[in-house]
Amino acid sequence: HQGHVPRMQAMMQALGLDPRRLTIILYQLVTLKRGGEIVRLSKRTGDMITLREVIEDVGSDAVRFFLVSRAAESQMDFDLDLAKQQSSENPVYYVQYAHARISSILRVAEEHGFHTDEGNVSLLKHPMELALIRRMLMLPEVLESSAITLSPHHLAPYAQDLAAQFHAFYRDCQVVSTEPEDRDLTLARIKLVRAAKLVLARTLHLLGMTAPEHM
Repeated sequence: HQGHVPRMQAMMQALGLDPRRLTIILYQLVTLKRGGEIVRLSKRTGDMITLREVIEDVGSDAVRFFLVSRAAESQMDFDLDLAKQQSSENPVYYVQYAHARISSILRVAEEHGFHTDEGNVSLLKHPMELALIRRMLMLPEVLESSAITLSPHHLAPYAQDLAAQFHAFYRDCQVVSTEPEDRDLTLARIKLVRAAKLVLARTLHLLGMTAPEHM
């Protein structure tokens, strides 16, 4: 591998980039599992599964999330069946479903005539509202830590925690109410979920994943 480094540095220099910025991080082995069993691979016998085949099987979003969810120095088991599962057990589905659910809430809000973004956030005093806000405010800190330590794996658990916090908020707090006396709180909560959608989408995009509007 050492012979490749000078060539890559030369390529960076040819592109006008500082070759000293190149840092190569080697990951540990990834074990593939299917049906609870380890998929046995062997170069000698030709039993190999390429990354392209894994992407074709489970999708690029799942591959990126699962691979970046572990530190480079940690070995990992990649459960191919779990990566395709459409349930809360699958962290990829769980996080993306939170974004799709927010999109659905905002569509319902517009159908009921809530088109503005004038919510008074000082009305947000419920413990689940405050917990969601605190979780969103953590993103800059997570990003700074990830960049300084070259550890993008911090983003994956953050995305899961943010999704979990949103689901908990939605369980305990009705966002859209058509009762006249609830209008101000509805507008405030709509503003909150729009912010949550933005933070969640930004986190997914930083992980190289899509942020679906429907699921």
